[in-house]
Amino acid sequence: MATITNLHENEAHRVLDMGWGKIQWLCGKDIDPEAEMTFGMVYIDAGKENTRHYHPNCEEVIFVLSGECDHTLGDESFRLKPGMMLRIPRGVPHNARVTSWEPCRMIIAYSSPDRQTIGE
Repeated sequence: MATITNLHENEAHRVLDMGWGKIQWLCGKDIDPEAEMTFGMVYIDAGKENTRHYHPNCEEVIFVLSGECDHTLGDESFRLKPGMMLRIPRGVPHNARVTSWEPCRMIIAYSSPDRQTIGE
């Protein structure tokens, strides 16, 4: 069975206020028990950064839609701009710090329907 969600329907249980921005979930085990991945949007406010964390049960793919950030992955740092993608291997600590005047808006996808996060 297919799943359809709408980014413009801000259902409270799918939008998490993180202090540094927000995450809006569009697909995952909690939304569709038959899902085989987790998918959403993350918004990090200008001048903010998310907490360094890792995912022990899945890899993550980030695609930048707007804004810019420095994404630290292990001991490396990458400047990400709109149109760029970063794949984060399972278990590697990472976080993003917004370097642009505008929020950084990214699509996020995980290779597990029940992504686990440690350190967030």
